[in-house]
Amino acid sequence: MPLSDLPNLAHGALAPIEPALYAAPGDPAHPPRILTLYGSLRERSYSRFVAEEAGRLLTYLGCEVRSFDPRDLPLPDGAPSDHPKVAELRDLAKWSEGMVWVSPERHGAMTGIMKAQIDWIPLSQGAVRPTQGKTLAVMQVSGGSQSFNAVNQLRILGRWMRMVTIPNQSSVPKAFNEFDEAGRMKPSALYERIVDVCEELTKFTYMTRGRSAALTDRYSERVESAAELSKRVNQPAI
Repeated sequence: MPLSDLPNLAHGALAPIEPALYAAPGDPAHPPRILTLYGSLRERSYSRFVAEEAGRLLTYLGCEVRSFDPRDLPLPDGAPSDHPKVAELRDLAKWSEGMVWVSPERHGAMTGIMKAQIDWIPLSQGAVRPTQGKTLAVMQVSGGSQSFNAVNQLRILGRWMRMVTIPNQSSVPKAFNEFDEAGRMKPSALYERIVDVCEELTKFTYMTRGRSAALTDRYSERVESAAELSKRVNQPAI
């Protein structure tokens, strides 16, 4: 993505990431594959605007970015797993090497739309965990003063999904003040924080994706057969 599409970046302060500085030996060499998820269906959705802004920045930094539109995604367990929107989400999760989750804060928590997407991504398919070892960046938008309730919840979910959640995060308060009519974020310290998060996510994805198998190799799983593992992690939902 050309710099002309990112007019709020300070000239000379951000460059595409140099893979050689971070990548593991035997790195797959393709651009890092990042999936963005957002938690609102509103026409003027600030969580979607943040996800789109992150996508532009990640593309500029050298990533391949795809986004999932949660519209028409059924409630968890409300449709079979071969439902077209469920299959689309799961295929994107499997394709990705890192993710960005952006949720509005509603009633002091992430939205049900955000949680439903995460709930549809299985902890395991057979003996394969689709999210294990992948990187994750968490962000939120708020209608009022700055809060970290949603990002804190997203961090818990990232840990549960066995993802490598990066240290940095973004919380955008009074989001209605931070975007222009076209849905582009205005220059501010809040925008700069989103740039920081995207830069860090790209670096962490390069550092971990070629080492994921080694980083997630666990003693307890080495002594458990693949059949036993599959039986344990694929128990019916309660």
